[in-house]
Amino acid sequence: MQVGSVTTPFGRRPMTLGMLASQIMAQDIEPDKSVDKWKLYRALCEARPRLGVTDRALAVMNALLSFYPKNELSEDNGLVVFPSNAQLSLRAHGMAEQTIRRHLAVLVEAGLLARKDSANGKRYARRDRSGTIDEAFGFSLAPLLARAEDIERLADEVIAERLQLQRMRERLTICCRDVSKLVETALEAGVKGDWEAIHLHTISRLKALPRKLIASQLVETLDEMELLREEAVNQLEIQIKSQKISGNPYQIERHIQNSNPESITELEPLSEKEQGENPVKEPQGQREPIKAFPLGMVLNACPEITMYGPGGAISNWRELMTAAVVVRSMLGVSPSAYQSACEALGPENAAAVMACILERGGQINSAGGYLRDLTRRAEKGEFSLGPMLMALMRTNVPAGRKAG
Repeated sequence: MQVGSVTTPFGRRPMTLGMLASQIMAQDIEPDKSVDKWKLYRALCEARPRLGVTDRALAVMNALLSFYPKNELSEDNGLVVFPSNAQLSLRAHGMAEQTIRRHLAVLVEAGLLARKDSANGKRYARRDRSGTIDEAFGFSLAPLLARAEDIERLADEVIAERLQLQRMRERLTICCRDVSKLVETALEAGVKGDWEAIHLHTISRLKALPRKLIASQLVETLDEMELLREEAVNQLEIQIKSQKISGNPYQIERHIQNSNPESITELEPLSEKEQGENPVKEPQGQREPIKAFPLGMVLNACPEITMYGPGGAISNWRELMTAAVVVRSMLGVSPSAYQSACEALGPENAAAVMACILERGGQINSAGGYLRDLTRRAEKGEFSLGPMLMALMRTNVPAGRKAG
C-alpha cells in the first residue's frame, strides 16, 4: 500500500521541516519491511532518553499501537490509525484529552508519528465496496516503521550504557568497602599512616556524588578510590613484611595488641570502699590494652563530647578523658564500671567509648549497662572500637563539626 504524498496539518498547526523530513523518510520504506509492533515499542521505551520523548508520550504511543489491527507493522497492513481523542483517553488509562493532544504533538515533533489530516481535520477511514480500507486519515505509523533499525540501535546503546554504569557502581561499592575495611584494619593494628584522612576523603567523595550519575563521574571517582585502595594495601604490605607476620590469625591478633600505650593517665581514682569491693585485678597472661585510635578521628566521630571539655574544646587526650569523666557522671555510669572499662580498653579508648555512648545517647537505654557489656566483650577479645567510630563518622562527617 502506498504511503501517499506529503500532507500538511489541519487548522492552525504549522508545517515544520522536521515533519516534512519524517514524511519523506516514510516514503522510502522497503516494500517487504515489517516489524513486531510491541517489540519495537519496547525498544522505543529503552531508547526514550535519546529520542527526547516523555514516558507519558510513550503511553499515548502505546494506545495508538493498540488500535493497529495487526502485530506486524507493514505497508501491506496499512500504517494509519484513526482513533478519536476520547478513544485514546480510554486506552491511555483516562488521560485527559488536552494532555493527549500535547503528547501527540511531542511524538510528531520527535519524528515518530506523522499527521495525515483530512480536509476537516477529522480522523476516519474510507472503505471500498468490499469493506477494505481505501484511505485513512489520522496518524501514520510510517515514520516509526522507517526508523525501526535506528530505534533498536539506540535502545541497544542505552542498555549497554546502563549495564556499564551498573558494573561500575558495583566496582565502586566494592572498592569503597575495601578502603573502609583496610583503614579499620590499619587503625586496629596501629600501622603508621594518615588513615583518618583516607577515610574522611572516601566519605566526602561519595557524599559529593549526585544521585543521577554519568559514566565520566563514575570513572573519575572509581579511579580515585582504586588509588586509595592501592595506597592502603601498599602500606599494610610494608607493615606485614617489616614485622614478618604470618597468615596465622592468632599471630596477627598479637600484633594488634600494643605493648606500650603512649598515654596512661590517672582519671578518677576509686574510693577506698570501692577499692575494697572491687579490687583491681592483675591482667592475666601478657594481655595489654589496645592502642588508642587517633584523637582527631574520635572527635570527628563524636563531636558532642567537645562541649564537655575544658572551655568547651578538646585539644588533647587528657582533655578528652576529663570530659569523659564529666559525661560518665552525667549519664549515670558508676565509677566502678568506668574503671573496669579503663582496665580492659585502656584509658584513652575508655574515654572514646564514653564519647560514642554520648553520641548515641538516644539509642541506648542504660549507659552503665551498655559500658559493662562492652567491657566484658573487650575482656574476651570480642569488641573492637574501630567499627563503632567508623559508623559514627559516616553519620557526623557531613555536619562538618570539628573540635579544636
